[in-house]
Amino acid sequence: MKLLLLTAGSRGDVEPFAALARRARERGHEVTLAIPDNSGVDLDGLQTASLGADFQAMIAAQGTSIRQAMRNFSSVVRPTMRAVIVGSAQIGLAHGADAVIAHPKVLSAPLIAARLGAKLFAVETVPTTVPTRDFPAAGTVSFDLGPLNRLTYRAGGAAASMFRRELREAARVLGDPRPRAPRATLLPISPLILSRPADWPPTAHLTGAWSGRSDGRSDAAVAAFLARGPSVSVGFGSMAQGDPLARGAAFVAAARERGRQTLVLRGWGGADVPPELRGDDVLVIDDAPHDQVFPFVDVAVHHGGAGTAQAAVRAGTPSVIVPFLADQPFWARTLQARGLAAAPLSRRRVTARHAGDAIDEALRCRPRAAELGPLVAAEDGTGRAFELIEEA
Repeated sequence: MKLLLLTAGSRGDVEPFAALARRARERGHEVTLAIPDNSGVDLDGLQTASLGADFQAMIAAQGTSIRQAMRNFSSVVRPTMRAVIVGSAQIGLAHGADAVIAHPKVLSAPLIAARLGAKLFAVETVPTTVPTRDFPAAGTVSFDLGPLNRLTYRAGGAAASMFRRELREAARVLGDPRPRAPRATLLPISPLILSRPADWPPTAHLTGAWSGRSDGRSDAAVAAFLARGPSVSVGFGSMAQGDPLARGAAFVAAARERGRQTLVLRGWGGADVPPELRGDDVLVIDDAPHDQVFPFVDVAVHHGGAGTAQAAVRAGTPSVIVPFLADQPFWARTLQARGLAAAPLSRRRVTARHAGDAIDEALRCRPRAAELGPLVAAEDGTGRAFELIEEA
């Protein structure tokens, strides 16, 4: 089967699709992966196509502030989304496909599938479009609305309406086809972390996470540091809002009080440590694969992105989640409810005292995390996804 995988966003939006693309090749499919530039994901051996969008540059220009994004909508956000919406259409025409597998940000995917006569599969790294009474759509409200939860799933359509002009352009490129509905919605989430709502349609599937590969090699300095003693990792991925030095300093101080080292992952600029607070018990690096860090620390401090949250669970390591935006509060609440994380820590309240309290709470979650981790790690998310794709 000829597959076209379309995704957009930061590293956490690209990694699952890269894992799925590799599994597709193993199963003998021909696959093209359309992605934004500078994602930081290992794409070795994959056939890729650039959307011409750079989400890292967008975040560098405006941070992760929703208010700033609205101020820069015309100059930054709209051009980036145009590249995604129209660029995906152009890639679809150039490569063709029997099946299109797409992230929700790729708003033109239903048009592309229709033009190509291809089956369409929607991918949600977090629940945003399939309504349920059980919980609100991720990225909308941070509290349970009961029966009104279903209404929050209309938010995605409202957001898409901001890009009608770009969708019309993509439709013209594709010959104005009628949008195609997805055969199924695939959620690369463990059912051990998120219980499947009873009111979901049979076309919505929790497959288990689509985790990226590891080449088996590790950074010698990181491995040696973590082997020296009990540690806490601190990293916020692509989240660059606020004061990274103050955040890093708070967690270093809290970890020291508890006799633990701190591994700080700068990522796209979300965490750092002032020179005067560094020492033998602090290692600051740009980044490292989750599977080289999380299994070897006592607590993982992170932003609560879908991929990062599930990687911590797979490692059997409890989390302290400092959510910034979008789906991150959803994951913070979900892991806390499962006994896998401390209560979410507001990014506006990251002091040494609050960081310490959160680390203490997370340490109490270690038995539950150690129990659930191997069960989640044993799931074959990409395998289950392809069972559904090939059967549809």
